[in-house]
Amino acid sequence: MPSPSSPPNATSENGFSFKRLAVPIFGPSLLFSLGEGAILPIIPLVARELGASVPVAALIVALMGLGSLLNNIPASLITMRFGERWAIVTAGLWSALGMALCVFTSHLALFAAGCLMVGMSRAVYNLARQSYMAEAVPIAYRARALSTLGGVSRIGSFIGPFLGAAAVYAFGLAGAFGVGIAGVVAAAALGARVPDLETPPLAPGQAQPAATTIVSTLRDHRRVFLTLGIGVVLVSAVRASRQVVIPLWADHLALAPAVASLIYGLAGGIDMLVFYPAGKVMDHKGTRWVAVPSMVIMGTALLLMPFTSGFTTLLLASLAVGFGNGIGSGMIMTLGADHSPRHGRAHFLGVWRLLSDIGSSCGPVLLSFLAGSLSLAAGIGAVGVIAFGAAGALAYWIPRSRALGR
Repeated sequence: MPSPSSPPNATSENGFSFKRLAVPIFGPSLLFSLGEGAILPIIPLVARELGASVPVAALIVALMGLGSLLNNIPASLITMRFGERWAIVTAGLWSALGMALCVFTSHLALFAAGCLMVGMSRAVYNLARQSYMAEAVPIAYRARALSTLGGVSRIGSFIGPFLGAAAVYAFGLAGAFGVGIAGVVAAAALGARVPDLETPPLAPGQAQPAATTIVSTLRDHRRVFLTLGIGVVLVSAVRASRQVVIPLWADHLALAPAVASLIYGLAGGIDMLVFYPAGKVMDHKGTRWVAVPSMVIMGTALLLMPFTSGFTTLLLASLAVGFGNGIGSGMIMTLGADHSPRHGRAHFLGVWRLLSDIGSSCGPVLLSFLAGSLSLAAGIGAVGVIAFGAAGALAYWIPRSRALGR
């Protein structure tokens, strides 16, 4: 018998197969992240060509994250109103329009607006796919499905810059945006094949649930947001900071840019190798068994990183950071899905993703502040301490048994 969290149209746990999700869910995730990955390294270069200073170019890159942060709550409203399938399609097309604006404009302000549009679409897409998976996958397979979703996205983000670089070599900077547009449009086309989720019929005598709003969701689930939500903010701050830490410390050690890129790439490679085993552990043992070790490993590696003195020691610390981050793939999505209610799930996940994006935005800012006011080593050490704080918060607040969406 399907678990209470399984939708009526979902396959039973014994008959569930990931193959059913390969094309409609994992395929668009790969293509969408590939499309975004293709343009990310090119955005500051195009901004500079359009006359932006270095700080302004960096600000334009940050607009993508800001667009995602500001659009999490509107994304929940869109998903609740039109459903997951059309939200996924709309996100792909909106991202394509933003990238097209970046290609065909010669005005810096319009280019920045296009980047903001890409960030906005990311919020809608990520929320819609998470909401769909939370409903479509039986809880016994949920962590593996969401870990795979996160892992597939990382693979796309890893491949995208290489395809973008090849396109830039052949066609100039606009070529990367061509790859990006092709990726997100293909994601929208595949997303259109996602079957709609059926609304479960009411039991005899059961009243129609009251309509939910963002305010009612915040009120009804405030305890989760103020406990596990804090852990999510800390985890996201550590994850976002790690992307800055490795290249900055490599530069501090006077390593060549190519060597720094190699270390970063190898850390990303090990990150992508462990997402499925981690999801399996979460399904069988519980999310706590992965979430806490993930943060402890990352925290230890970050605290040791300032003591590295060359290629080998920095590589070892970076690989540990990548491994710790990799085993946590899908962790935040799984926690959000497990604690979200069936009725009004998109509202809950909108707030959940907002907390995650707040952490992602604040982590690098804190690192920058501490590096400027104290030292880079102090900043990296502080991120390591935050990782241990996240581990403690997750160990204390994650239930010992998997929660069911209600």
